[in-house]
Amino acid sequence: MSLRAEATAPPSARVRRFSRGERWVHRAAAALMGVCVVTAAVLYIPQLAVMVGRRELVVRVHEWAGLALPVPVLLGLASRAFRTDLRFLNRFGPHDRLWLRAALRRDKRHASRPAGKFNAGQKIYSAWIAGATLVMLGTGLMMWFTRLTPLMWRTSATFVHDWLALTIGVVLAGHIGMALGDPEARRGLRTGTVSQEWARREHPLWRP
Repeated sequence: MSLRAEATAPPSARVRRFSRGERWVHRAAAALMGVCVVTAAVLYIPQLAVMVGRRELVVRVHEWAGLALPVPVLLGLASRAFRTDLRFLNRFGPHDRLWLRAALRRDKRHASRPAGKFNAGQKIYSAWIAGATLVMLGTGLMMWFTRLTPLMWRTSATFVHDWLALTIGVVLAGHIGMALGDPEARRGLRTGTVSQEWARREHPLWRP
């Protein structure tokens, strides 16, 4: 193709995937989760704790970031687009079971992985991270307000909080790794739109 033809070629058609409100909910929640993960690492890894110091400040930042973590989602409920996408995420259909079977078989053919606006992996991840966040919030409050619960409860809460934090770190690393491997999905979260070609290939059952 000549340079003149390339210059006059129409741009790839794009479809809207996320509203501005949804994108801000994701950014705010991601930022707060990042603060929680980083401060947790500083609190539990001795080398980082020595480098950073000011443990009391780190503890307070960790506590308040964790307490604020559900706030973006709660504010997002004011958005109709956000509520609609939550309904999509909460519905698990026959095509999602096909997607999971293909994923377990490591079958990467697009035809074997039918998906609506969100695929089965995204639905499972969103449900798991929402549940994990609530558990972390509950156990964190038990550890914070020590006089409200018995010692046995606080000890159990500390055990669950610590191990679940490690699990969340691993899952988030996988989530970020998959996002890095899909530039168009990242562009959708950044700009709100994705290419029509990507939408047909990755989410063939989605009707924007």
